[in-house]
Amino acid sequence: MTTVNGKAELLALAGQDLGHTAWREITQDRVDTFADATDDHQWIHVDPARAASGPFGGTIAHGYLTLALIIPLFGELLAIGGVRMSVNYGLDKVRFPSPVRVGDKIRLAGRVVSVDEVEGDGVQMALDFTVEIDGSDKPACVARAVYRHYS
Repeated sequence: MTTVNGKAELLALAGQDLGHTAWREITQDRVDTFADATDDHQWIHVDPARAASGPFGGTIAHGYLTLALIIPLFGELLAIGGVRMSVNYGLDKVRFPSPVRVGDKIRLAGRVVSVDEVEGDGVQMALDFTVEIDGSDKPACVARAVYRHYS
């Protein structure tokens, strides 16, 4: 894990590879809980019997669940202190090249693309994230996320 404190150390992160998180297994319970939270109960996510004969051979995680897991996984890569507030400013690009099957293990790789000063005594940080699937050459998700941190 990389730890930084304050705006100057955040600015120095530009171009830095943050490495990889630990692997995290995707369970049917997690998928079902996400389905309940989002009212997305499509059978490819929540019906193991029907999904077994479907295109993926079993249930898969929602793409947006995979994307949402970037938040807690990112917390394993970077700890930021010395700021009064951090906000998720958005996403520039998101793709889901490969489904995450229930039982797969995923991890996050991160790289700081840029860090620039913004109005209000803050910095805007763009990061490239890749959600990898254990044993797969194809990632589950690639995304460029943008965060703002204010001193």
